[in-house]
Amino acid sequence: MKLKNKTVLITGACGFIGSHLVERLLEENCNVKAFVYYNSFNSWGWLDTLSKDKLKNIEVFTGDIRDHNGICAVIKNNNIDIVFHLAALIGIPFSYNSPDSYVETNIKGTLNILQACRNCNIERVVVTSTSEVYGTARYIPIDEKHPLQSQSPYSASKIGADAIAESFYRSFDVPVVIARPFNTYGPRQSARALIPTIITQLLNNSSKIRLGSLHPTRDLTYVSDTCEGFVAVAKCSGAIGKVVNIGSGQEITVGNLAKLIIEQINPKAKIVSDSIRKRPEKSEVERLLCDNTVIKEMTNWKPKVSLKEGIKKTIDWFSNKQNFTKYKWDIYNV
Repeated sequence: MKLKNKTVLITGACGFIGSHLVERLLEENCNVKAFVYYNSFNSWGWLDTLSKDKLKNIEVFTGDIRDHNGICAVIKNNNIDIVFHLAALIGIPFSYNSPDSYVETNIKGTLNILQACRNCNIERVVVTSTSEVYGTARYIPIDEKHPLQSQSPYSASKIGADAIAESFYRSFDVPVVIARPFNTYGPRQSARALIPTIITQLLNNSSKIRLGSLHPTRDLTYVSDTCEGFVAVAKCSGAIGKVVNIGSGQEITVGNLAKLIIEQINPKAKIVSDSIRKRPEKSEVERLLCDNTVIKEMTNWKPKVSLKEGIKKTIDWFSNKQNFTKYKWDIYNV
C-alpha cells in the first residue's frame, strides 16, 4: 500500500517517537492528523518545536485516548485511512505506583482506537507494542514467537493491549499490525529513559553518573530507524494480523553503554549504582536482543544508523542549550 496522499492519524503525536513519525509521514506526502493529550496549557509537546512549514501541514486534535466518544469523532469526521496508535503511558517505575492508570490508558485506550477503526473501515491500524512484553529473554535472539512475560504493570498493560488488537483482527477483520519496537533512543526522548539520563547528567558536569542495574542488556534502535519500521509495516499487506519486531539485532549492557557515552562527553566521570533506580529483582528484564528476520524479509527494512552514530547524534541534540533546558537532569524521572 502506498502512503502518499493517505489521511493518517497519529495518536501520541506529541511524544518522542510520535513527533518523529509525524515528520516522517510528512515526507511520505501524507495528510497528517496529530492526536495529542489535552492540557490547559495548550501544549502540543514536541510538536511545538517543529518548524512553521511543517506545522502548517499538520492538523492537531487535542483529547484523551481514554475518551471513547472523542476518539470516534476524530476518526469518523476526518475520513482517516490509516491509524498509527502510539499513545501510551510508558514509564516502568511509574507503573509500580499507578497501575490503574496504565490499564486505563494502554488497554482501554487501545480498545477505543480499535472500536473506532472497526466502525469506520480503516485501511490499516498500526498498534505500538514494546519489547518489554517479552520480559527477560528465555532464548536469543527474541523472535515474535517468544513467550510473553508480565514483569511490570507496564508490560502487563501492553500485553493486554496487544491481545485486544489481535482479537479485533481475528474477530472483526480489522486490518491490524502490531509493531513491536525494542529500545528506541534519540533526540526528544524523555529523561526517564537510560540514554537521556546519562547524557543530561554528563552535560551538567556531574562527576558521578547515577544509574540502576548495570548488567542488563538492551537492543537499541535509533528513532529514525524505528519510524522507518513503522512506515514499512504500514505499507506491507503481508504484515496484517501479525506481530513484527523492530530492532537492531545487537545488544549492549547498560554499563558498557554508559561507558560509551561517558567517553564522548567526560571520560573522568564515574558510574554510581543508585538503589532507588533499580527495579525489583523479579521485575528487571535481564536481557533483550531482537530477532528482526520477519521485518527484513517482509519489507526489506534494516537499521541504517549505527549505535556509535546514533549516540553522537543524540549527544549533539542534547548539547543544544535550547533543548537541554527542557530537561530536569537532577531529578530521578520515573
